[in-house]
Amino acid sequence: MNTNPLILIVEDNPSNMKLTADVLEYEGWKTVRAASAAEATGLLAQKHPDLILMDLNMPGEDGLTFTRRLREDPEFDEIPIIALTALAMVGDSRKALDAGCDGYITKPIDTRTLVARISDFLPNAEYQKGDSSTHNSAWRQP
Repeated sequence: MNTNPLILIVEDNPSNMKLTADVLEYEGWKTVRAASAAEATGLLAQKHPDLILMDLNMPGEDGLTFTRRLREDPEFDEIPIIALTALAMVGDSRKALDAGCDGYITKPIDTRTLVARISDFLPNAEYQKGDSSTHNSAWRQP
């Protein structure tokens, strides 16, 4: 069983990147970090993450476009991609899901529930910290 998944965090804001990585690494999970779609593309040539957290608003290629591109590539089309974004307007989650994201988490992130929410997409990862009442799988939309 893979208890230490590798998660690629694609996030252009250094504070958000650090907070997200710190929470996941505290859980014992491994992270790789990219500040842009271009940087993430380079990392994906070397690593095959178990999950991608994707900021949607980035300079250059945005997260929606990058997600669509990844979904067209057979090497990456099965990797769960979760939108991690400050976009919280009506319809934004639908745009992310239509682009190929498997889930949608708004920022600022809730550090108490982030790992539990992500673990739904990592069937081989163990999640033991916290109270199961904070585990919310209803946030996913079909």
